[in-house]
Amino acid sequence: MLTAVVGINWGDEGKGRMVDLLSQDYDVVCRYQGGNNAGHTVVNERGKFILNLLPSGILRDEVINVMGPGMVIDVEHLFNEAAKIREGGIIIEPRHLRISDRATICMPYHRLLDCLEEDRLAGKKFGSTRRGIAPVYADKYMKKTLRMGDLRHPEVLKEKIADIVEWKNLTVSGGYGHEPISAEEMYQWIEKFAMPFADYVCDTTALLNQCEKEGKKILFEAQLGALRDIDFGIYPYTSSSSTIAAYAPIGAGVPNLKLTDSIGIIKAYSSCVGEGPFTCELFGEEGDKLREAGGEYGAATGRPRRVGGFDVVASKYGTMIQGCTSLALTKLDVLSYLDKIPVCTAYEVDGRRISEFPSGEELRKATPVYEYMEGWNCDISGCRTMEEMPEAAVKYVRYIEEQVGCPIQYVSVGAEREEYIKVF
Repeated sequence: MLTAVVGINWGDEGKGRMVDLLSQDYDVVCRYQGGNNAGHTVVNERGKFILNLLPSGILRDEVINVMGPGMVIDVEHLFNEAAKIREGGIIIEPRHLRISDRATICMPYHRLLDCLEEDRLAGKKFGSTRRGIAPVYADKYMKKTLRMGDLRHPEVLKEKIADIVEWKNLTVSGGYGHEPISAEEMYQWIEKFAMPFADYVCDTTALLNQCEKEGKKILFEAQLGALRDIDFGIYPYTSSSSTIAAYAPIGAGVPNLKLTDSIGIIKAYSSCVGEGPFTCELFGEEGDKLREAGGEYGAATGRPRRVGGFDVVASKYGTMIQGCTSLALTKLDVLSYLDKIPVCTAYEVDGRRISEFPSGEELRKATPVYEYMEGWNCDISGCRTMEEMPEAAVKYVRYIEEQVGCPIQYVSVGAEREEYIKVF
C-alpha cells in the first residue's frame, strides 16, 4: 500500500496531525518535497512537537522515516530540530531515519539570497519565509548545488564548495553588493551541521523499492497544499516545488511505483500564510475571532495566518488536482463557537459568478460570495462517532463532502492524537 497525505488548499491544513495518526498503520513515512519553509504541529501523549524537516512518523519508534530526493535540506535547521525533538524523549538514529543521497543541501547563502531579494522587492515581495527555498531549487536546476551524498566523499567536498561559492559570489557581491561568501566558512558549516548526518545518508530509492517488495506500507507526506504547487497553485505566490500527490513517488525517489490512495487534508474553514490571492479572506472582528479560535499562527514562522470561511471553489479544485480517494476534515471543533458558519460558495469576477477556480488576473480580481450555515454552538471534542455529533455539525460535514465531490473518511474534533472520528 502506497498512500500520499496531501494538502487541499494553501497549506496549514493539519497534515502533520493526520500523518502522526495514520502512521500507526504504516511501516514507512517519507517526506518527498520542500524544506523547512513550513511546519507540521503534532500533539500526542509525549507533548507538542513542531516538525519542519523531519517526517511526522519520527514520533513513532517503530516507523522508518525517509527524507526523499525531492527535498531541500537546511542541515543547520535539521541539526537543531533533531536536538529539540530528542529533548522530548524521541529517539533519532540511522535505523529509523534515512536521508536520500540525492537530496539537495540548502546552504546559508541560499537564505541570504532569499532575504536580499525579498528586501529588493519591498512592496512587491512574494511573501517568502526567507528560508532559502526558491534560491536552492533554482540552483538545483542550474546543477550547482551540494547533495547529501557529497558528505560521503569529504576528499572532494572542499573543491566542490569552492567552485560553487566562486560562482555564487557573482550574484551575492556582484549583483546585490553584499560582502562575498567565504568558501572556508561554508566548509566549516558543512562540517559542523551536515557531517553528523553522514551515517543517515543512503540510497533511499533502493530502500523504498525493497520495502515495497516486502509488502511494507508506505506513507508519503507532503508539505503545503495544492494551491502552493509551483505549476497548479496561485503562481507566483507558490512554493518552488511540486506539492501534489502525483509527484510523491518521484520526489520520494521511486518513480516506478504507483500510489494506491491519495488522502487529502482539508480544514473546516480556510487559512493562508503569506502573500497572494486569498479570495475567501475574512477581515475585522469576524476574521480576528476565527484566527484566535483556531490558533492560526504559522508553525515555521509564527506569522498570523489570514483566515476565511470554508472555500468551496478552491477546495473542489484542490481535491481534483490531488486526485483524492478520500478526505480528512480537520479543526471542525474550532467552529463550535459560531451560531452561523460562513461558507464561500462561489466567486464573482467582473460581474460574473463562477464556480471553477480561476488563475492569473481573474483570480486576483475575484471576490467571494458568502452564505451562512447553521452552527452547533457546543463542544464536540468528546465525540467519537458521527452519531454522537450535533445534527448541524453532521450537516456541515456532509455539505463539504457533497460540494468537493469526495468522501470524508476522518473528522478531527480536537488537537490530541485520539480526538477524531473515523467515518468509514
